[in-house]
Amino acid sequence: MDDVLATADRLWRGEVTTAELHPIGHMGGLTEVADGIAFLPSFANATAVRTTDGLFMVDTGSSVVAPRIHEEIRRWSDARLDTAVYSHGHIDHVFGVGVFEAEAVSRGWKPPRVVAHEHLPRRFDRYLRTAGYNQVVNRRQFGFKDLVWPTKYRYPDETYSTERDLDVGGMLFQLRHEKGETDDHTVTWIPSLKALCCGDLFIWASPNAGNPQKVQRYPAEWAAALRRMDALAPEMLLPGHGLPVMGADRVHQALTDTARYLESLVDQTLAMMNDGARLSEILHTVRPPADLEGLPYLQPVYDEPEFVVRNVWRLNGGWWDGNPATLKPAPDAALASELAGLAGGPAGLCDRALELLGHGDDGALRLACHLVELAWLAAPEDAGVCEIRRQVYTARAEAATSTMAKGVYRWAARESLGEVT
Repeated sequence: MDDVLATADRLWRGEVTTAELHPIGHMGGLTEVADGIAFLPSFANATAVRTTDGLFMVDTGSSVVAPRIHEEIRRWSDARLDTAVYSHGHIDHVFGVGVFEAEAVSRGWKPPRVVAHEHLPRRFDRYLRTAGYNQVVNRRQFGFKDLVWPTKYRYPDETYSTERDLDVGGMLFQLRHEKGETDDHTVTWIPSLKALCCGDLFIWASPNAGNPQKVQRYPAEWAAALRRMDALAPEMLLPGHGLPVMGADRVHQALTDTARYLESLVDQTLAMMNDGARLSEILHTVRPPADLEGLPYLQPVYDEPEFVVRNVWRLNGGWWDGNPATLKPAPDAALASELAGLAGGPAGLCDRALELLGHGDDGALRLACHLVELAWLAAPEDAGVCEIRRQVYTARAEAATSTMAKGVYRWAARESLGEVT
């Protein structure tokens, strides 16, 4: 326990950063954060509570780490799993029940029940319809070259709409639906322990309310959810990613700072939309509040504020960015060929991209990407163009802070060498 909580304390104080100890993917041993409640850091965390009827769990892990989670839980308790709650339907949170079900069969136990919000089965249905797309985007996002998107899911046994109280072994667990990263989120409040299992509504990083390759996020609703969570006065915050936040004052600060961060991005974006600004102008104007940008639990190591702005635009204004030329655009390759011709050929675009690359600042890197992409679209078989494209996107990936951006740029660099399909 000391190692996990001591590390969490060091993160809070800024003695170690989330760039060094990334909240997505940290593996650690099971920690009993209070009497009868265990927290297990993983690619997606799992929380277990002992009751007289057996274990109550919030999230059960991905298919890859599920056996390890089960093994860690069994070192802590031999009780059967009575109830598992899915905080939401992302696949890193919902694939561990099967290990416990197999155990129940072998030991003659009553099988566990699974509870989730009523939107969650629709997510699984969508995942089945878009399995190929999700396989591609998750390989790109995380760099998992051999990831195979699942096509079999453990659907919940019971669902609820707004709120649901569960009594397990005489202990009260209060479930509440919230929208934020997803539309199927469940927050689990354990009043007797003053513990709040928040899923991915807090992840020790700038909120994942943008994600360029995934479905709509809900930043305004997310902020409201954080305010409601804070009103419970929790003393333990047990997130879906990252380490626990312990103590009422720290939990209050984490929840309200994150709420204000999102509220500011939403308010600034809507104000500029209402003034008739184009998306491009908004993207390069809106910034998080200066007093929040440096906080150790709001760093853009997974998602980025710029991507959140895009989701605010998409939710409130549609898909068009306000530029008349992009309403019905020419094919990318046609535009690239035209501009390459005006520049004296793809080589001219590449030369300028390399020149910009040498400047090293963010604005120059952005322009370099535009130019090298035009060159590549105009001459995708040109080995020299492909090599310069690889160099530009490799540099862009190295300069990026977020998992989202790094994944896209590294994918493009490998694509330049024909390493992805």
